Amino acid sequence: MATMNVSLPDPMKDWVETRLKDASFSNTSDYVRHLIRCDQERQQAITELQTEVDKGLASGIAEGFDLDAFMAAKRS
Repeated sequence: MATMNVSLPDPMKDWVETRLKDASFSNTSDYVRHLIRCDQERQQAITELQTEVDKGLASGIAEGFDLDAFMAAKRS
């Protein structure tokens, strides 16, 4: 596994240490890996959402929808 050194301002360092004391994470590396995984998942969700938005925009102008006609067709 590769290593990486990160410099943090004191308030951020204190935050990480608080998270470790709360027993949320066993060490700083676990916390950083968790943050990276969350960021990756968020980026993937944004990418998937943007793909669907692009599909919708490319599908053209929406046609009118007559709810009453739709319901009548379902009833018959």
